[in-house]
Amino acid sequence: MKNVEGKVAFITGGASGIGLGMASVFHSAGMKVIIADIRKDHLEGAMESFVGDTRDIHTIQLDVTDRKAFENAAREAEQVFGKVHILCNNAGVYLYGPIQKATYEDWDWTLNVNLGGVINGIQTFVTRIISHGEGGHIVNTSSISGIFVAGGTGIYTTSKFAVVGLSEALRLDLEKENIGVSVLCPGFVNSRIYDCGKTRPEQLSNSGYTVKQEVLDRLKNAHNEIGMDPLEIGRKVLSAIRMNKLYIITHPEFAHEIHRRSEAILAAVPDEAADPRRAAVEDSRPKLKY
Repeated sequence: MKNVEGKVAFITGGASGIGLGMASVFHSAGMKVIIADIRKDHLEGAMESFVGDTRDIHTIQLDVTDRKAFENAAREAEQVFGKVHILCNNAGVYLYGPIQKATYEDWDWTLNVNLGGVINGIQTFVTRIISHGEGGHIVNTSSISGIFVAGGTGIYTTSKFAVVGLSEALRLDLEKENIGVSVLCPGFVNSRIYDCGKTRPEQLSNSGYTVKQEVLDRLKNAHNEIGMDPLEIGRKVLSAIRMNKLYIITHPEFAHEIHRRSEAILAAVPDEAADPRRAAVEDSRPKLKY
């Protein structure tokens, strides 16, 4: 989708951080933007951040785990701006702590938002984008933690690895529909992700983690001090949409770790002749275009 002017984008988690960065860049490129977010105060702040004509920006309060609300949001978006062409499944939460101390509620909250929210966005919008026949693009926000593992982020990492696999499969499925798919895998970003606990539902509040405030403060300060500007992320996402890139790796400092993991996987492949019958089956299946 090289020509984005006049197209409509729907962005979840769009009122701060990466989501707002994408919204700002998309709007500057001449797109109409729906900013969806669970926090009303963030939506209000997002609108205040835009200067000039904001008639091409519309906000919707949305909990991405609520499928009925997602459907209603899609209908509202279509009523306001018409056909949606670009979907950014960006809403996410962060949870820090070892897997062995987790509760079911820790798993449910993180997976419901980080993976379930992406699934709900896909279920709500993909058939709509296919049906209007004008093509489109889907961006699913994962993390560099969806490419390799960092300590103390087991549940978060599980959700983000799943988003990478889902995005790869979706790209293969939608190739013939003229719909591109990208998966965004950022590192440190200047964002409000460490405030996400404020939106954790009461029924899922039972947690196995007691993280000291100074630990959270250090993580938060690191994001704020050395994190990439969300506008830079937004520019990289827009470029990837125009070029139909599958992976959006925003931070060059992770190249070595990505190489290490890739080399370990390749080294684990048996050094022996492949069975020709199995190889024939493998060669016959559809292949993802990287």
